[in-house]
Amino acid sequence: MSLFNLAYARATGGAFVLRIEDTDQARYVASSEQQIYDTLHWLGLDWREGPDIGGPYAPYRQSERLDTYRPFVDQLVSSGHAYHCWCSTERLAEVRAEQQASKASVTGYDRLCVGKTREERAALPGFSETPVVRMLIPDDAPLRFTDLIRGEVHAPRPDDQVILKADGFPTYHLAVVVDDHLMNITHVVRGEEWISSTPKHLLLYRWLGWDEPAFAHMPLLRNPDKSKISKRKNPAARLTWFLEQGYLPEALRNFLQLLAYPPVDEEHEVSTFDDFVANFEWTKVNTVGPIFDLKKLDWLNGQYLRALSPAELAERVVEFGVREGQWPADADAADVDLLRRAVPLVQERLVLLSEALPKLAYLFTLDAELRIDAESLAKVGDNAATVVAAAIEALSSLEEWSTQAIQDTLRAALVEGLGIKPKFAFGPVRLAITGSHVSPPLFESMELLGRQSSLDRLELLGAVL
Repeated sequence: MSLFNLAYARATGGAFVLRIEDTDQARYVASSEQQIYDTLHWLGLDWREGPDIGGPYAPYRQSERLDTYRPFVDQLVSSGHAYHCWCSTERLAEVRAEQQASKASVTGYDRLCVGKTREERAALPGFSETPVVRMLIPDDAPLRFTDLIRGEVHAPRPDDQVILKADGFPTYHLAVVVDDHLMNITHVVRGEEWISSTPKHLLLYRWLGWDEPAFAHMPLLRNPDKSKISKRKNPAARLTWFLEQGYLPEALRNFLQLLAYPPVDEEHEVSTFDDFVANFEWTKVNTVGPIFDLKKLDWLNGQYLRALSPAELAERVVEFGVREGQWPADADAADVDLLRRAVPLVQERLVLLSEALPKLAYLFTLDAELRIDAESLAKVGDNAATVVAAAIEALSSLEEWSTQAIQDTLRAALVEGLGIKPKFAFGPVRLAITGSHVSPPLFESMELLGRQSSLDRLELLGAVL
């Protein structure tokens, strides 16, 4: 939603506002707010007004605006559009259970408290000392409204929504309406699960005499099995998961654009956020819940990784490695330089930033500590010892230690000299240098390792063959 909010704000010269809606204190997690800041900044979705930077309508944290909401609650009660409810949680649970058991056609609060004074209600069972305040939903509640994405929408009839809780905090429904009005919010973009709440919000706007904003309800993302994505069941529902996996923010933005919006050019799905903003129209948003296809995201991320310059890719790899514990923050200059020179060896094969350092780990491992993959060693071939010995002999006298010279020398000694096909000739050498039969380009790796390390590793493998 933030992506589309920001796109529309930029397309129309508006302001993207970040507000922390923390009125549900039972579910409040202190670290979540900072996580919101960090992930939105990482994605490049920066706001003009918010709790951390202020703005003309501060404060932007709802828990700091409690005095703002109370007068409007009192106004709604005085005008007869809302009422106090003293029903205990136990009584409300009993009412729900009875409705479910009887399969009642009309469910929700039964309005026991409507029209009663505190004293009158206290004489009845299921009384709670501290009341909540509920909306009194009229028979002609506005169940139809125009949505920017969906056109005319029909929502179900709501029950008498609580707008002020017993703890003195407003519910989301009241707080968001009051804040949107006072902060001059013109467009509200949210998930389609809020369609059923829109009639409540429209009533509040009308009862308080305020202009209504435009609403745009985005489709919900779905798993490949068409089920709704859940934070509890799918780690990809957390933005931090993408950061931890090694996705680039620009690739994720592009992916999220494509989920609910057609590409600018059907032949070119890789497009910038600026392209998205320049062509933005609400009517183009897909109303069907899109499938969250990680394979498509992987493809996009690979495209963006390959588009980076080697220097920029190395910088991103280091940044990721330090954050995720793959790379020391105090790495010496020689290792950083080696990484910069090695990154082009894996750039074409990368899907995630997290893959880069593991693929290049052999370059930063002490020769004596390099682990030889047991499965690869078992398949190396009966003539491996002969191949390694010939490679050592040929390379020991090589004067120019460069990729091309190494390749020419080994080809002459192993392919032509021993009459072995390249696949089998270079396999034992690759195993000695990298510890595996699958690795980045061999000859370039040997140039980066240097003469002595390359020869030492060949000697170590030769000793166990």
